[in-house]
Amino acid sequence: MESDDLEYILDHYKNPRNYGTIEDPDLSYEEGIPSCGDLIRLDIKLDGQKVQDLKFSGTGCAISQASVSILTEQVRGKDVQDIAALTDQDMLNALGRPISPIRFKCALLGLNVLKKALTHNNNT
Repeated sequence: MESDDLEYILDHYKNPRNYGTIEDPDLSYEEGIPSCGDLIRLDIKLDGQKVQDLKFSGTGCAISQASVSILTEQVRGKDVQDIAALTDQDMLNALGRPISPIRFKCALLGLNVLKKALTHNNNT
């Protein structure tokens, strides 16, 4: 079962879902982890308070890129408030296998970028 979980992560890394950019997004936010070089940018289209579409771009390790791919699948069509309620543990659970504490930053980068994009939107 553990190898299936690993294959799930590798599949999202090798065949990322929602990779690319959105022309004229409602929100864009980019952030990286300087110590390892991972970088993620999210472009988001909203329909009221729901995420209508989102795409990501960037570079990084298998964990950071797979986790943001998984995240984009999970939050499309969801309400901004529901997304704001997602926890770090929700994201770690979505990966389907334990992640070592040293890789938590990588696994959580996409969620952090998403929340900052939505927070920035609510402050403008």
